[in-house]
Amino acid sequence: MAALILPSDWIKNWDKSGKNEFFQFFQDLAGKPSSNEFVKDLQTALYELCWHVIQGSLKVDVAAGLLADVLELRDDMPSILADVFCILDIETGCLEEKHKRDHFTQLVGTCLICVPDGMLKERLDPETLESLGLIKQAQQFNQKIVKIKTKLFYKQQKFNLLREENEGYAKLITELGQDLSGNLTSHLVLENIKSLIGCFNLDPNRVLDIILEVYECRSEHDEFFIPLIKSYMCEHQTLCHMLGFKFKFHQEPNGETPSSLYHIAAALLQHNLIALEDLYVHLLPLDSSIVEEHKREILEAKQIARKLTMVLVPSEKTEDKEKEKEEEKNEKPPDNQKLGLLEALLRIGDWQHAQSIMDQMPAFYATSHKAIAIALCQLLHLIMEPLYRRAAVPKGAKGSLMMPLWSKQALRPAESFDDLSRGVFTMLCYLGPHLSHDPILFAKIVRLGKSFMKEYQSESRQDTKDRMDSLLSCFLSIADQVLLPSLSLMECNACMSEELWGFFKLFPYQHRYRLYGQWKNETYGNHPLLVKIKAQTVDRAKYIMKRLTKENVKPSGRQIGKLSHSNPTILFDYILSQIQWYDNLITPVVDSLKYLTSLNYDVLAYCIIEALANPEKEKMKHDDTTISSWLQSLASLCGAVFRKYPIELAGLLQYVTNQLKAGKSFDLLILKEVVQKMAGIEITDEMTVEQLEAMTGGEQLKAEGGYFGQIRNTKKSSQRLKDALLDHELALPLCLLMAQQRNGVVFSEGGEKHLKLVGKLYDQCHDTLVQFGGFLASNLSTEDYIKRVPSVDVLCNQLHTPHDAAFFLSRPMYAHQILSKYDELKKAEKGNRQQQKVHKYIAACEQIMAPVHEAVVSLHLPKVWDDLRPQFYATFWSLTMYDLAVPHNAYDREVNKLKMQIKAIDENTEMPLNKKKKEKERCTALQDKLQEEEKKQLEHVQRVLHRLKLEKDNWLLAKSTKNETITKFLQLCIFPRCVFSAIDAVYCARFVELVHQQKTPNFCTLLCYDRVFSDIIYTVASCTENESRRYGRFLCCMLETVTRWHSDRAVYEKECGNYPGFLTIFRASGFDGGNKADQLDYENFRHVAHKWHYKLTKASVHCLETGEYTHIRNILIVLTKILPWYPKVLNLGQALECRVHKICQEEKEKRPDLYALAMGYSGQLKGRKVHMVPENEFHHKEQPVRSATPGTLQNGPGNTGKPAVTAAASTGKAEEGAVEDSDKSKDKSQAVQKTASKNSTAANKVNNSNGSSTPNSTKGSKEKEDKEKTTKEKKEKKDKNPGSTPEAKAGGKDKQKEEKPTDSKEKTPKADKDKRKDDKKEEKSKIDGKSAEKEWSKERDVSNDSKTKEGSKVEKSAGAGSMKSLVPRSEGVESERAEQKRRKLDTHSSPSHSSAVKVSMA
Repeated sequence: MAALILPSDWIKNWDKSGKNEFFQFFQDLAGKPSSNEFVKDLQTALYELCWHVIQGSLKVDVAAGLLADVLELRDDMPSILADVFCILDIETGCLEEKHKRDHFTQLVGTCLICVPDGMLKERLDPETLESLGLIKQAQQFNQKIVKIKTKLFYKQQKFNLLREENEGYAKLITELGQDLSGNLTSHLVLENIKSLIGCFNLDPNRVLDIILEVYECRSEHDEFFIPLIKSYMCEHQTLCHMLGFKFKFHQEPNGETPSSLYHIAAALLQHNLIALEDLYVHLLPLDSSIVEEHKREILEAKQIARKLTMVLVPSEKTEDKEKEKEEEKNEKPPDNQKLGLLEALLRIGDWQHAQSIMDQMPAFYATSHKAIAIALCQLLHLIMEPLYRRAAVPKGAKGSLMMPLWSKQALRPAESFDDLSRGVFTMLCYLGPHLSHDPILFAKIVRLGKSFMKEYQSESRQDTKDRMDSLLSCFLSIADQVLLPSLSLMECNACMSEELWGFFKLFPYQHRYRLYGQWKNETYGNHPLLVKIKAQTVDRAKYIMKRLTKENVKPSGRQIGKLSHSNPTILFDYILSQIQWYDNLITPVVDSLKYLTSLNYDVLAYCIIEALANPEKEKMKHDDTTISSWLQSLASLCGAVFRKYPIELAGLLQYVTNQLKAGKSFDLLILKEVVQKMAGIEITDEMTVEQLEAMTGGEQLKAEGGYFGQIRNTKKSSQRLKDALLDHELALPLCLLMAQQRNGVVFSEGGEKHLKLVGKLYDQCHDTLVQFGGFLASNLSTEDYIKRVPSVDVLCNQLHTPHDAAFFLSRPMYAHQILSKYDELKKAEKGNRQQQKVHKYIAACEQIMAPVHEAVVSLHLPKVWDDLRPQFYATFWSLTMYDLAVPHNAYDREVNKLKMQIKAIDENTEMPLNKKKKEKERCTALQDKLQEEEKKQLEHVQRVLHRLKLEKDNWLLAKSTKNETITKFLQLCIFPRCVFSAIDAVYCARFVELVHQQKTPNFCTLLCYDRVFSDIIYTVASCTENESRRYGRFLCCMLETVTRWHSDRAVYEKECGNYPGFLTIFRASGFDGGNKADQLDYENFRHVAHKWHYKLTKASVHCLETGEYTHIRNILIVLTKILPWYPKVLNLGQALECRVHKICQEEKEKRPDLYALAMGYSGQLKGRKVHMVPENEFHHKEQPVRSATPGTLQNGPGNTGKPAVTAAASTGKAEEGAVEDSDKSKDKSQAVQKTASKNSTAANKVNNSNGSSTPNSTKGSKEKEDKEKTTKEKKEKKDKNPGSTPEAKAGGKDKQKEEKPTDSKEKTPKADKDKRKDDKKEEKSKIDGKSAEKEWSKERDVSNDSKTKEGSKVEKSAGAGSMKSLVPRSEGVESERAEQKRRKLDTHSSPSHSSAVKVSMA
C-alpha cells in the first residue's frame, strides 16, 4: 500500500474534530477533476478508513455513517468503494485474526444500502457473498457462472441449416457492398453472385434477401439494384413475400419502419417487379381502421367547433385547454406503413401506384398528413417546372431551377397547358386544401392559371377556343377544390390573396361568385381541418366585433384584415349578420375595412348580395307596412362600402335588375343608396326652397347648394358606377324596369300588401328612377346617352314605358342633341351677333325636335291633337326649369358663401400657408366656375324664351272649346309631370305662368287656374305620400302667383291686365257667332281668388272628414306645403283649424303618424294666424241689393237675412268666360243622372261621395219626396222669371239665335243662381243628421229639361262664392243628400290623374 494519507490524530480526536476534518478532506478530493491520480487518492483514503475499522480503532457504525455521507458526493463513489471492498476481501481472507474478518463483514453489511448488490456480486468472492446473504450457496453460484461463460464464449450457433458455407455469404456481402461508381455493372455482379451460389451452395432465397438488405442500406443506387433484381429471375410473389416479411418485422407496438424499406418497395412497384395488391395486404393499419380514424377526426373537429360556439365559464376554458395540451403530449402518431409507402412512391414520381393507394383511403385522408402533402407538392413542382418557366414566370423574377426525375417510369414534365390535364389537375384534386403546406406551389399554379386566361381571352379561333374550354373548366374546378380551401388553411398570407385575385379578376363575376358560394357554403363542411378553422374564425370575429368602436377602428381594422386574408367568407358573413342587427356598426365597420385585399373586397360584394337574397329573411316588418330594418342597414352599408373601396358593382346591379324582372321592388333601396353615396345625387322631397332653387341651375350649383350633405370627391366613385353600368349594358334596362315596376307595385303587388306599404314601394321605385336617371344624364357622355336611350315613341309603344318616365329619360338626350347641333351650326357659319346665335339655336331645335313632334303623335288618340299641337306637347315635356329661368339668388348665395370662406381662411392664423393657398385657390376656382355657369345659363334661357315666343302662336288650336283644351293640357301635361319630382312641380307652375306671359292664343289662364284649384279631392286621394308633397309644392307655386296678382293692383294690371288669358268670352251660338271679349278687372279677380280659397277649404275639409288614412295623410301634407299662401282668409283658416283639431283628438291613439302630421300642421297654422285677414279685407264684399227684376237671385230657404249677390255686370263677365264650357257639360250629365235617379229603386244602397252607405229605406223615400218637392219649387221659380231666356251653348246640338251682349248683363241674377247651383253640385262632403250643423250653405237650381239648359253659365262673383256661416240648416238637407246620390257616378270615377281631371271638368 502507498503511504498513509490520513493523519492518526483524526482517529484519536474523532468525535471532536477528526470526523469533520475527514469529511472535509473527502469533499476536497471529490471536487477535483476525474483523473487516475484522483481516483487513486480517493481509493487510498477509503482504504485507510476501512482498515481502521477492521483493526478496531474505529467503530463500524460510525464509519458506516461517514461512508454513507461520502458516497453522496459523487455518482461513481459506490463503484470506487466496491473496488476497495474487493481488495480488503482478499486481504482479510488471508489473515489469521478472525475478528478482523468479522469487522470487515460487518462493515460491508452496513454498507449494503449504499452500494448496489450487482456491484458486490461482480467483485466479492462467492464465500463472502454467501456470508453477507447476497447468495444462497457459493457452490451453486460458481456452477452457474461456468455455464453462462461456456454458452457465451464457447458454444457455436446452429444457423447454417442447409449446410452452406459462411464464407459464401461473406463474399456475397462483399460483392454487393463494393464501390459502384466505376464501370461495374449489374450484369457483371450477377454473374459473380451466380458463381458464389454454385460454389458455396447458397440458398437463392437467402441470397435474394441479402440483396434486398444491401439495397436497403444503399437505397440511392436504384440504377444498379433494380436491373440486378430484375435479372435475378425470381418470382414476383416470392419477392413480394420477402418484402412483406420485412414490413411485418417492424409492426411491433413501438416499431418504426425505416424509410429505406419504403423506398425499395416503391422502386420495385414502379418497375412492376411486384404488384401493389400483393404487397398492400402485408401493410398496417387495416383500411377499416383508417376509416374509423377518419370518422373520429371529423367527430373531434365538430366537437371542437361546438365548444368554440358554446358559452363557457373562464375556469372551464382553462381546464379544457390544459386537457388538450396533455392529450397532445401523450399522443404519438402510430406507424402507418401505407402512408409511408405512399410517400416513397410520390418521392420517386410513381403517381399511378400512389393514386391507387389514395383511392383505398377516405378523401383527403392521406394528404392531411404533412409528409404526404409535401411529397405530392414536390412532385407537382417537378412536373410543372418547364411550363412554368416558359409561360408563367413574372418579369424580373429569378427562380431556382429544379432537376427533373431520373426515372423513365415517372410522369413526363408538362410542356404546354394541354399537358396539365394529363395528371397535374388530378394530383391537385387529391391534394385539396393541403396545398397550403407549399405557398410557392400555390403561387405557381395561380400564375399558370393567369397565363392560361390571357391566352384564352386573346384566342380568336373558335375551334381552339372550344378545345380550351375544357381546360378552363379544369382551372375553375382547381380554384374551387384546391386554391380557395388552401387559402383558408394558410396563416394570414396577404400576398397569396393578391396573387389569387390576379387570376380571379380575369373571370366574369358570375364565375367568381359561384366559386365564393361553394367556398362559403360547402367547402368548410368537407374537411375536418376546415371545420375547426371555421369555428376559430367565427370565435375570433366575435372577439373583434365586440370591441369594435369608432375610437379603435385602426387596431380593430388590422385584426379584421389579418383574419380576412385567409377566411373572408366566414368573417364577412358574421360581420354582416351583426350589421343587420346593429346599424350603428356600419360606420366603424366601413372604416375598418381599409386593410383588406382586392380578393377580400370582391368576396365582400358577394357576401352582401347573398345576405340580401337570403330567402329566410322577410323584407317587411311584421306590421307589413314598412321595409325591414335589416334590409335598410344592408342598403346603407352597400352605399358606404362601394363608394369608399374599389369593389366591382356589376354583381350588385345585376341582382337589383333580376329582382325588378321578378317584380320585386324592395331591393331598389340598395340602388338608391349606392347612387346617392357614389354619385352624390340625393333624392328627397323635403328640400328647402333654397335647395330647390339651386337645383334649377347648372351642375356646379346643384353640387354646391342642391343637397343636404356636401358630398365631395365623388368623381372616381361615380366613374366606377358609370363604367359598371355601361360595360354590362344595365343602364337602360334598369331605367325601363323601374319605370314599369311603378305600375307593377300597384297593380301586381297592390292587392297583397298594405296600402301604406304599396305607397312607400311606389315612391321608392319612382324616386330611384328619378335619381338614377339624373345620374345617367349628368355622367354619361352625349354619345353614350344617345346610343343607349331610344326615341320616345319606341320607349312608349315598344318598351311600354309610361309617358312621363319616357320623356324623363329622353329629355337629356334632346338637350344634348340640340346643343351639339347648335355648336355645329355656329362653327359652320361664324357670327358673333346675338341675333344670329338665336336663329341658329332655333334652327337646331327645329332640326332635332321635328322627328320628336312626329313621334309623339302616336302616343295619344288623334282627337287629342285637335286642341294641342304635338309641337306644344313635345316642348312642354322636353324643357326643364334650367331652360325657363336663371336662379340668380342661388348663384349669388353660393358665391357669397365662397367669399366668406376665403375671408375665414385669411383670418385663420393656425392654418399652414401652403394649405391656405390651396384652399383659397379651390374657393376662387369654384367661384369662377359658378359665375361662368350663371352667364352660360342666362344666355341659354334667353335663347329658349325667344324660341318659345316664336312657337307660341301654333301651340293651341282649340278646335273644340277652350275648356276642352285646358282639360287636355292638364290631363296630358300638367298633372302627370307635377307629381314626377319637386323640380317638375315647380316647372309645371312656372310653365303655366310662362304660357300666360307669352300671351299664347287660345289659352285661358283664368280657366286653367280655376280647374287646378276648384276640386283637388280626386288628385289628392290618388297620390302617394311623396306625390302629395310634390303636388302640394305645385299648388304652392300656383298660389304664390295668384297671391302676387291678388296683393297689388299695379302688379295685376301689369301682368294680367291686357293678357288674353284673362279675357271673359260670351258666345251667342256656335263657333261662328259674334264674340264679345271683356277683361277681368282687379276687384273681380279678388273675388275669384277668394272662391279658389273657398274651394280649397271645402276640398280639404272633405278629405279630413272621410276618415280614410290616405285622404287625411295626403291633404295634411298638401296643406303643409301650401301653408305660406293658404289660408289667407280668417274664417277659412278657423274652419280648417277646427277640423284639424278634431283629427288630432281622433287619431292620437289610433294612427300615430296621422296624429303627428296633424299636430305639426296645427302648430304651423296657429303661427300663420297673424298673417290671415278677414274676408272683407281679402276681397270687397258688396252690400245686398234687392233687384226689381224677377230674375233676382234668392239665397234659398233658410238664408233669409243673409246678403244676396248684386247683379253686377262685371261679376257676370268675370265668371262667365271662366266656367262657361264647364257648366254646359255639367248640365248635360246632371240631367241624364237625374233621370236615371228617378227610375232607380236601389238608390238607398248606393255609396255617397264619401264612400259611406245609406241603407235606410225610409230615408231614401224621404229623399225622393224632397227631391220632387225641390224640383217643383224650382220650376215655379223659373216660370216666374220669363225674362231669363237661356243662352245658346257653344258647339251644342240646337243652335239658337244670337243674343245681344247686353242680355247677359240683364241676366246676372240668373247667372249667379247657376253659379251657386254649380257650387252645390261640386260639394262632396258627407252630410247626415248628426253633421248637419257643420254643413256649408248650399243651393241648387235644377232645370226642367236638359235641352233647355244650354243658356250661358256665368260664375258667381267671389262675394257670392264666399264661405257661408256654419249655422245649421234644417231645410234642404235631405234634398242635398238625394242630389249627392244622383252624382254618385261622377264622384266615384277612377282616381287617376286623367280621370280626376275629367270628373272635375264634367
